[in-house]
Amino acid sequence: MSFDGRILSGVSVLAAVVEGGSFVKAAGLVGITDSGVSRAIGRLETRLGVRLLDRTTRSIMLTDEGRRFFEEVKPHLSAIEEAAAVASGAASAVRGRLKVDIDPFFLPLVLAGRLGAFCERYPELSIEFVTGEQVGDLVSEGIDLAIRFGQPRFATLVSRKLIEAPILTVASPTYLERHGRPTLPSDLARHRCLQFIDPHTGRPFDWEFVRGDEVLGVATNGPLTFSDPKTMLDECIAGSGVAQVIGWGVRDLLAAGRLVDLFPDWHGERFPLFAFHPSRRHTPAKVQAFTDFCVDIVGQL
Repeated sequence: MSFDGRILSGVSVLAAVVEGGSFVKAAGLVGITDSGVSRAIGRLETRLGVRLLDRTTRSIMLTDEGRRFFEEVKPHLSAIEEAAAVASGAASAVRGRLKVDIDPFFLPLVLAGRLGAFCERYPELSIEFVTGEQVGDLVSEGIDLAIRFGQPRFATLVSRKLIEAPILTVASPTYLERHGRPTLPSDLARHRCLQFIDPHTGRPFDWEFVRGDEVLGVATNGPLTFSDPKTMLDECIAGSGVAQVIGWGVRDLLAAGRLVDLFPDWHGERFPLFAFHPSRRHTPAKVQAFTDFCVDIVGQL
């Protein structure tokens, strides 16, 4: 198949539909009418000989063929966009739209209330936050940056460790009044422990305690298991059980006496926070700016 500029034009419209989720939003992104978007997609489908989109009155979704095609062409669109930015000098400008797949703990308990300062610093940038159960294909999902806890599992992504967070084992005074305070980590085998699901395995995280070179694993159980860290923390505060949490998000609660650090001598376990973005020769300025902002915030905690 010889090169056809109309295919490239159609692919850019398809990318706008995928990003916007509708013909109306895509029209706004590419600066044409809704009917123009529909005609461009129709021409592309005719040229390729496949149906790319399933259209209903309520939604638009990529077909299987459309998804495979888009996953193949999206990196090339990104490369063209990057080359244009470099050529125009825009690679150093923090502007446009930034889509961030954000950790469900990090956003509400660490960044919330601090984002306004970043927006004031970069008024030409808009940010959309999404939180999936786990990091997927950033390119096909239109995600510029992922901020997640845990070791990298994505060979196709550029990763940068931002910092390591302490893991604390906490309970509320209400819980301790009802059930007593454990003296040693091993005592937790007899307590109601709030479990948190590892999104990569679908099973609760193992509980470990580190003191110097000593590492102690404890088999815990309890009636409540969570995939949302904020809800788990709320239940811990309410006295429903003992929880292991990232220390950044509970310092104010500890200072106010609403939670108790059960084992201050066992703070050796660390959970790394990583930034991931698609592999490119040049890291976009907006990605670098937000990553640096996250590093600055956790450095103050």
